[in-house]
Amino acid sequence: MTDVTNGVAAVRRLRSDEHCAGGDPVRRRVVLGLLATLGLTLAEQSIPAARAADAPLVMGIFPRRQATLTTELYAPLAAYLTRELGREVRLVTAKDFDAFWDGVEQRRFDIVHYNQFHYVRSADKYRVIAHNEEFGTGTVAGALYVRKDSGINSIAQLRGRKIVFGGGTDAMMSYILPSYLLLQAGLQPADYETVFSKNPPNSLISLYHGQADASGAGDILIDLPVVRDAMDTSTVTHLGMTERVLHLPWAVRKDMPQALGARIQTLLVGLQAREDGRAILARAEMTGFGAARDADYDPHRRIIHKVMPAIDIPR
Repeated sequence: MTDVTNGVAAVRRLRSDEHCAGGDPVRRRVVLGLLATLGLTLAEQSIPAARAADAPLVMGIFPRRQATLTTELYAPLAAYLTRELGREVRLVTAKDFDAFWDGVEQRRFDIVHYNQFHYVRSADKYRVIAHNEEFGTGTVAGALYVRKDSGINSIAQLRGRKIVFGGGTDAMMSYILPSYLLLQAGLQPADYETVFSKNPPNSLISLYHGQADASGAGDILIDLPVVRDAMDTSTVTHLGMTERVLHLPWAVRKDMPQALGARIQTLLVGLQAREDGRAILARAEMTGFGAARDADYDPHRRIIHKVMPAIDIPR
């Protein structure tokens, strides 16, 4: 604010000098130029760097599942954080990945749960603090699935076949990691037909119904209740899996005060040790949270670079 105060004083002096000088045109141009610059500075400073201390914290959850189900799964977590922080935590999601990513780009979320690709692309705006643990593990692999009766026994046999991926090209587990598997087997995107389902569970369900020859998804997708309830999972199998990488991240805005970010991290990681916390985790179809730091996502960066060499990845 000191620069603005000094600028205002300078303008006042110039205006006074201008009046005394009888409106000299050169001096007038100087005054107008400084006013324009000062106006920009004031406009920039009117954009808050962070939300007010008593404003609700917006917790954005990416559309890994349908919006209504996402809200049901994470509402208890939002209520818990609200209670423990003494400050409202407002849960929001989006209808699809594109809409959600727009919210990330605009920094509409104070706390955000998204996929690994989202995080590494927004690491200049957000600071990772935690990661999911599901089915007792904090790591996950990308996988290619086929029907057991398909006669397909190797990834190389997918040449010329239709592969359904979940969500879109920004789906880390359901597109990027399976694409990496295909690359390792010598298959380029032009070597197979790519189609997308609305979300990862639907990619596996589409395979089950014979709408594709293979499905790209996370290795644990087959164990999710939303999938088990929609299909006979015994009819499909993993054709191949990638290396294991750290699970889905949780991050906070980089301009969030360090103490608040650390408090949120402690609350998340500590849930498993509390009886009410374990109930919250179970509702979210999780078994815990692990602490995370930026370097934990370097393996993801390496894989993304292989699949999408033109993508800019900030640090």
